[in-house]
Amino acid sequence: MASTPWIVLVLIVSACFTSTLAANFTVVVNGTPSHTIPSSLYGMMFEVYYDIPPIYTQSGDGGLYAEMLQNRAFQQVTPNTAAALSSWGAINGASIAVVNNTASLSGALPNSLQLSVPAGKTGAVGVQNSGFFGININASWTYSASFYYKLPAGSNFRGPFTVALQSASGQTLASASIPVTARPNVWTQVTVPLRPTSSVSTTTNVFTVTVDGASASGQTIFFSLFSLFPPTFKDRPNGMRMDIATALQEAGPSFFRFPGGNNIGQTIAQRWIWNNTIGPLTERPGRLGDWGYINTDGLGLLDYLLFIEDMGMQPIMAVWAGYSLSGVSVAETDLAPFIQVAKDQIDFVVGDPTTNAMGAKRAALGHPAPFTLNYVEVGNEDFFSNTYTYRWKDFVGILSAAYPQITFIATGTVQNPPLTPNPQSWDIHVYQTPNWFAQNAFIYDGFQRNGTVYFEGEYAAISTNPNNIFGSPSQGRLTFPTMQSAAGEAAFMTGFERNADIVFAASYAPLLGSVDNNQWTPNLVGFNANSVFRSTSYYVQQMFSLNRGDVYLPSTLPNRAGLTFWSVTRRNATNEILFKISNTDTAASTISFHLPFQNVARTGTAIVLTGPATTSNTPSSPNAIVPQISTIPIQGKTFSFTAAPISVNVLTVVAH
Repeated sequence: MASTPWIVLVLIVSACFTSTLAANFTVVVNGTPSHTIPSSLYGMMFEVYYDIPPIYTQSGDGGLYAEMLQNRAFQQVTPNTAAALSSWGAINGASIAVVNNTASLSGALPNSLQLSVPAGKTGAVGVQNSGFFGININASWTYSASFYYKLPAGSNFRGPFTVALQSASGQTLASASIPVTARPNVWTQVTVPLRPTSSVSTTTNVFTVTVDGASASGQTIFFSLFSLFPPTFKDRPNGMRMDIATALQEAGPSFFRFPGGNNIGQTIAQRWIWNNTIGPLTERPGRLGDWGYINTDGLGLLDYLLFIEDMGMQPIMAVWAGYSLSGVSVAETDLAPFIQVAKDQIDFVVGDPTTNAMGAKRAALGHPAPFTLNYVEVGNEDFFSNTYTYRWKDFVGILSAAYPQITFIATGTVQNPPLTPNPQSWDIHVYQTPNWFAQNAFIYDGFQRNGTVYFEGEYAAISTNPNNIFGSPSQGRLTFPTMQSAAGEAAFMTGFERNADIVFAASYAPLLGSVDNNQWTPNLVGFNANSVFRSTSYYVQQMFSLNRGDVYLPSTLPNRAGLTFWSVTRRNATNEILFKISNTDTAASTISFHLPFQNVARTGTAIVLTGPATTSNTPSSPNAIVPQISTIPIQGKTFSFTAAPISVNVLTVVAH
């Protein structure tokens, strides 16, 4: 995703939108396929981004990644500052500070939380964490809580610790007592299950670790790497949030692009370094991400790959390619070590553990079998730079020789400037208005058929104002996808299917966004601490993905300047003919389909998404617009369907 200071759009001129009267259409379908539909056509693009400081919430930490505690290990913060204690608070007069003046838990985690219990205190004294805009407490879940602690030399503290989940009113909903067994100056980890006695509807809850003030009077205790996990998707340790992952899975994606757009590097020093994201959490230093927040890198390379595998997707993986968003490029003479890092990253994913050191490292972390990897993106949005010609040449020259089976994707402007070696694939990004997407549904029809294939890696209708796409909501920017924006995107997507001989993959962006506070809108899926909100655009993605055909059947083409668009595909094994229709008009459109098949079922299925143009699914009205499924009559080889105003429709008819 193009980050705000450097927005560049795909260089395509938007056609003017002119409303027309509703029309009737006759569509003659050809029974001979023109091309196959790639199994990779519909997928997801993941970008780890946060909200506006000082409160951060995000799509990775605090979003898809299930960890519930924010600032859990005090990574990349400045000790002895108030900011270092973000999301933490003292309980009952405790003195707390983030320090680096004691032997740290690890070289990657130099900071720790110092808790000092004032003399004369009684009752529970300690620390609390408020999570990422709250903590969801569900009585049907067992949470896994853990932390490291260390006692200074000479300490006579004998505990215990009390670990708890509490409501905003101070009600204890779950608690456990942990004895103190550590010797002074030795970091010790404790892990304890927490099972709440009741659920609460609000999320203004806290995680607490306390000691008895009287027995700990005058004592100092150091803590590091706190953690609180709910049950995770597929029960993966260090895994993903169940409700978010389930929503993504239900959309039927085929691929997952990661580690995420512009999050690949704000500066050279702050770039995403894959080997800093694997192994024990104690060995992951985190980094300042490109949206002005700290990535814990708890969601690391192997964690991404396991999630992708659990979801039945394939990865489209990016490698850092020598350019940072600050505008600095690595000189060509200095690229070699960075190319080697990219090669090591690919080796970690696909290397044979018996012959490859990086493959052996992956196996040592519990996954001996290589992962599938067919696509590698070299950089991200390199149309921002003027150095991609040499960086592409050097990276791809070496990587393609080592991995001839992998397709390397270029991220600059298509053939401007030309690249050597000639890219097998280009990644195209566009953020525009709903009308633009409808009026550019034929854009790929004009692309040359010369062996190059395309990845529509980021696209979304984000504004109704063509003169200020990235403005504020008062200037037309969408807060949530609307029915109008979803219909415009669907019109554009019919062009993906018609041109699936050259468009092999496409993904809406961004994928996830907090509804509490955010830097970027709209997002495909919204969430807060306890809920997930599927947008109108989400349902379009789901409808197209779950109803993809194996082959494209040519048919009478829509009017390029019109308002109603369609594509026709077939599933070979079941003889299902799939009609996808986007009506962006404010009036209904009736389409008469003429089929070339001798045997046509008497009924079919219609999935319809429709509603007022400006209506969105929001936290206060999460199901304002959802797909409706019905049975439709089929009158032989010719049948008619009326597409409602501002609607997206998928019809399924068995015919052969």
